[in-house]
Amino acid sequence: MPDRASSEPRKRKRRGDPPTPRERMRRGYARAEQRNHEARESLKPLAEGKRPLVVTIGAVIAGLVCASILAGYLAGVQVEGGKPHLAQVLAPALIMGAMAWGMWRARYWAVLGFQLLLVFLIFSAVIGLAVQAATVAQFAATLGLLAVSGTFFFFMVKAMARIQMPSRRTD
Repeated sequence: MPDRASSEPRKRKRRGDPPTPRERMRRGYARAEQRNHEARESLKPLAEGKRPLVVTIGAVIAGLVCASILAGYLAGVQVEGGKPHLAQVLAPALIMGAMAWGMWRARYWAVLGFQLLLVFLIFSAVIGLAVQAATVAQFAATLGLLAVSGTFFFFMVKAMARIQMPSRRTD
């Protein structure tokens, strides 16, 4: 049986006919692309050696997390009844330290990695609200975590656009 779409002749579009789904999609895409272009044009590039405030705050937070991991280990903090192995401490400390250094230098990869951690925090907070928050205090603390991490994530998106991906070398 032949396909209806291919066997029927195409109708000519008249002036008063409503737009087809494909035409609506093209118009919507063109409007979105125009808005994206305007947003990109309105961004001011960063001066050499500068970084957005939110990236500076993120670098300080990552550095403090790195320092707290190492300080806790050196202070002999126990995790689940025992002292953690050195590798269990060094891996997250090195990651957070590298991320702090990279954000301090306004590196795209470091901001992207920090945003990944924020996404994990956001998902954890949502799951915590939905499943684990049993008291008003837990609910409030988890909601606060969600608000802070979500807001931080939002502001980092614009900062990433200003930092820009590094250009690739063509040798």
